[in-house]
Amino acid sequence: MEIGVNVPNFGPGTNPGRLRDWARTVEGLGYDLLMVSDHVAVTPDVAEQYPAPFYEPFTTLSWLAGVTGTIRLGTTVLIAPYRHPLLVARMAANLNQLSGGRLVLGMGVGWARQEFVALGVDFARRGKLTDELLRDIRKAWENDADYRSGDIPIWVGGRGDAGLRRTVRYGDAWHPLRERVDWMRGALDRLKALADEEGRSVPGFAPRILLRLTDEPVADDVRVAGEGSIDQVMGDLDELRLLGAEAVVLDPFVGDPAETERPEQAWQALATVAAAWKQSRHQ
Repeated sequence: MEIGVNVPNFGPGTNPGRLRDWARTVEGLGYDLLMVSDHVAVTPDVAEQYPAPFYEPFTTLSWLAGVTGTIRLGTTVLIAPYRHPLLVARMAANLNQLSGGRLVLGMGVGWARQEFVALGVDFARRGKLTDELLRDIRKAWENDADYRSGDIPIWVGGRGDAGLRRTVRYGDAWHPLRERVDWMRGALDRLKALADEEGRSVPGFAPRILLRLTDEPVADDVRVAGEGSIDQVMGDLDELRLLGAEAVVLDPFVGDPAETERPEQAWQALATVAAAWKQSRHQ
């Protein structure tokens, strides 16, 4: 099972130098995957959680590809309705080729109504638009003489039946965000049932979980995966591995934009998990 990190590409402390430091820290700690998020217009509903500046993911990952070596690069998640399918297909294919085949394309439908309005996209049609984009980019990539996309894994987000069915039809892996382990276990059963209904193979499993280390354990009935003592977090990783996760992405952003100005605390948490994971693999 690979372990990745969701690097904050937003907030008052984010700048090119800070992004470079994040990338070199994450790769230096031995993580397998570096991912960033997506917003185009920092409308008030976006800014409340992810304030400006917000670095566009394809641009950011293209630059980080040049300052890293072998770590895989990805989006968690690219908001599908914000861009034309052929634009996404070309940008992703180019980035994958320029990075030496390191791209993972995580996709989602989006949630920020005001941002949809700013971009002139119908919020009510975001699910249908996402389905169309996933279908169209796969069709575009069939033209290998033009796009030269290579093998780009597509991870599909979503927690309801629509998102799970979308994963079955178009995705290589299901990519839920910040959920409880017990909830994900039940949802994986539903994913399998939907795959059986569609007559398709069951997609892979690649969740993104919170990383919030605490000195004392957190009650299991109130915490999400990745939250609590290091023993609890390692237990979550082991459970997710047993559930068939091919990758788990750690998200060290707890929610305060000021965290982006002092990333050292997140780096220390990532170092603690990296050391514990390495030790567990050698036992």
